[in-house]
Amino acid sequence: ERMRAEKLAQQQSAFEKQQREIAHIQSFIDRFKAKATKARQAQSRIKALERMEVIAQAHVDSPFDFSFPPPKKMPNPLLKLEQADIGYGDKTVIKQATLSISPGDRIGLLGPNGAGKSSLIKVLSGQMPPLNGVLLTAQDLSVGYFAQHQLELLRLDQSPLWHLQQLDALAKQARTSEKDLRNFLGGFDFRGDKVNEAVGPFSGGEKARLVLAMLVFQNPNLLLLDEPTNHLDLDMRHALTVALQDYEGALLVVSHDRHLLRSVTDQLLLVAAGSIQTFDGDLDDYKQWLAERKKAGNDADADPHQTVAASSRKDQRKLDAERRQRLKPLINAVKQAEAAVERYHRQQRELEDQLADPELYGDAGKQRLKQLLDRKSTIADALAQAEIGWMTAEENLSQME
Repeated sequence: ERMRAEKLAQQQSAFEKQQREIAHIQSFIDRFKAKATKARQAQSRIKALERMEVIAQAHVDSPFDFSFPPPKKMPNPLLKLEQADIGYGDKTVIKQATLSISPGDRIGLLGPNGAGKSSLIKVLSGQMPPLNGVLLTAQDLSVGYFAQHQLELLRLDQSPLWHLQQLDALAKQARTSEKDLRNFLGGFDFRGDKVNEAVGPFSGGEKARLVLAMLVFQNPNLLLLDEPTNHLDLDMRHALTVALQDYEGALLVVSHDRHLLRSVTDQLLLVAAGSIQTFDGDLDDYKQWLAERKKAGNDADADPHQTVAASSRKDQRKLDAERRQRLKPLINAVKQAEAAVERYHRQQRELEDQLADPELYGDAGKQRLKQLLDRKSTIADALAQAEIGWMTAEENLSQME
């Protein structure tokens, strides 16, 4: 308990220090970005903020307390995919893919639904072979793979403790005591009688936590994560984000959770139109890319050469009306999601104005400062959820168009 308290104190101290640094940089940007003589310096500070790895605020009351141990070995490269076609049966979704993952890589995988992101992760994890090409893996590679379908692979008649004991029996090192296994599970909020309960009645969030606990327990040197925050509540998402920030191995993650991607990755790859390429931009640029892709689809629909020649004008008007009706709920979902994101951004800006008050940082302002920081954390969590909703809505609309 003492070590956990010290860890929380260190994390909170680092968080507060970074927040002061961010506020200082932002103040410079706001003051000088419109002045020609200072524009270059302001732009460099904007880039510095974009590159900064965000330190999460400590959650003292969180029921979760876990971290990834340092990997025992880190071969270089961990794996290489060469000239690989990826897909199912005779359907190829990615062609001639080439990718190398090395120690320290922290990759976010972007792309529309159905572009092949999950298929790529399955190939990299060894869950399925490429249609053509080759996957080369290092001798000491240890993969931690997470995907939603793994929740269905849990033994519903067995307990969390039983699942860890099976993994422990397969490990090369000496057996772990039941007490240590229980303590480990406690970090994922499986405590007391819960560690011996059958998994069957567990919620989706509890099953996801157990799968993640099993992944952490195996101490991988490469994490391949496909939507790891689905089913997780805010506290567990926060705990996972903090653990991934401190993870010393390589990481490749697919997620609609923009906060997670911003916090734990430093390079982005785009899977689209049957290829994998470096995405030269950030998540806001990806939002713009999705919007432009959607507009290009609309323009193609408006091209008369795309119209079936045999269709009469009346038939075409009917088809257009049906299409608008079909897309209307998706378009409304996008608008609502955008409005929610803007609302939380506005609340963040208002809070930043309040936090700029120097009186907050004296003894008399401590209580008010704590309230504002708590409010800021709540808004940040809500914004992360809203951004997930926006990106999902955009991709659903893009798929239908």
